[in-house]
Amino acid sequence: MPNAVIVTDMLKCFMEPGHDLYVGDHARDIIPNVQKLLEAELARGSTVFFICDHHLPDDPEFKMFPPHCVAGSEEARVIPELTNYEGQIVPKRRYSGFFGTDLDARLHLVRPEKLIICGVLTNICVMHTTADARNNYYPVEVPVDCVATTDEQTQQFALNHIEKVLGATLTRSGDYR
Repeated sequence: MPNAVIVTDMLKCFMEPGHDLYVGDHARDIIPNVQKLLEAELARGSTVFFICDHHLPDDPEFKMFPPHCVAGSEEARVIPELTNYEGQIVPKRRYSGFFGTDLDARLHLVRPEKLIICGVLTNICVMHTTADARNNYYPVEVPVDCVATTDEQTQQFALNHIEKVLGATLTRSGDYR
């Protein structure tokens, strides 16, 4: 049975220098791994969902973070390195790809064997999407070389939480050949 790959916030805002919420040069290192994952999973017949921050201009989140990924803006677009991969865009306004979106309904149509969640930021949107996926009883895998956040300590905390508290399986992109 095919899987569903959830590509979280691989957007210009977070992945390209010059934006207020750029994760950092180290985050760009995951791009080739995400590409390999998508190639392998699409060849297997899996469905890809690009979960994309998509805020209104007066979003309450902007009290915590600088305005970012405003609907229709260039920085709210998937990075060019991933635009040639077939997938469905799911706009979101909160940390989780499930909250206030139709992701769960789309997944029910696909009936995946498991969800493979990748992208940024590991400690925010990846972790919250994983939590909601697990709360909805989906088996979840998170390839550790396909997720990134601002620093190594935060990355390790998030991966430990994802595995030990949320019950997701940690893998590597090479596991999906």
